[in-house]
Amino acid sequence: MLVRILSGIQPSGKLHLGNYFGMMKPAIELQSQGDAYLFIADYHALTTVTDPQRLREATRDVALDFLACGLDPERTVFFRQSDVPEVVELAWLLSIVTPMGLLERCHSYKDKLARGIAANHGLFAYPVLMAADILAYQSNIVPVGRDQKQHVEVTRDIALKFNAQYGEVFTIPEPVIREAVAVVPGLDGQKMSKSYGNTVDLFGDEKETRARIMRIVTDSTALEEPKDPDACNVFALYRLFATDAERADMEANYRKGGYGYGSAKKALFERFWTTFEPMRRRRRELEANPDAVAAILKRGAVRAGEEARGTLARARRAMGLD
Repeated sequence: MLVRILSGIQPSGKLHLGNYFGMMKPAIELQSQGDAYLFIADYHALTTVTDPQRLREATRDVALDFLACGLDPERTVFFRQSDVPEVVELAWLLSIVTPMGLLERCHSYKDKLARGIAANHGLFAYPVLMAADILAYQSNIVPVGRDQKQHVEVTRDIALKFNAQYGEVFTIPEPVIREAVAVVPGLDGQKMSKSYGNTVDLFGDEKETRARIMRIVTDSTALEEPKDPDACNVFALYRLFATDAERADMEANYRKGGYGYGSAKKALFERFWTTFEPMRRRRRELEANPDAVAAILKRGAVRAGEEARGTLARARRAMGLD
């Protein structure tokens, strides 16, 4: 059976290490394991991005970042969400079978309200549009961060309810989470997030990136004293890049003492900068050829649109709208 894998990411700001290890890298690795679809979720971004030019620029940046990091448009259907408007109609059809209580229990909605984001229908109905994104392409597997797992569970609930009421229209998807790196710590030790301003951008300026890494919060253990690598934000980030031997060396330095956090931060920066150098080079090449990037997204939208129209037609027929 063909395994279809779907991922999406919002163009709501510069992509960072949390995005890369939590979503981008797993999605890119999975493109060799099935029929992969990856979309830039610009409809979803409208709940937080209200400046049209900023949205356009962020969408372009996401496309550049993914292609630079190894996304292969020959193996992955790569497209902008808004280039497949069928998902919006499908979201309405799904909303007919979606209980209010299901949406009211969603953590993401409650968290955003707690952070002072004004409640609106788009924010509340976000999981239904996400369900349409997943179900439109009959996706089997959805790689997500741990904080997004609930939305895939909501999608499953909606699809099961629709299928029970109208017939077997939708594939029931499964979330896939990389537990080891599902949550990447930010500069302050909280989950790395644009909302917290604690990120390390993937393709930021060298000087600024170094400065941000040097600001990572650590405890007050003296230079000469042993340190616990398992309780250190610097080591938690370093281990994401390092080889087994490099991790073992830094861990030994921590435990024996005489090794300062400043040295660990410098090692982290060097490892980060070296790891992403080929990707920075590729990104500069892509940025110099915007027509080629636009053509990749257009080809992806054509393929995604064909699939979404077929699913929408089946859903309309099942509901009596043919």
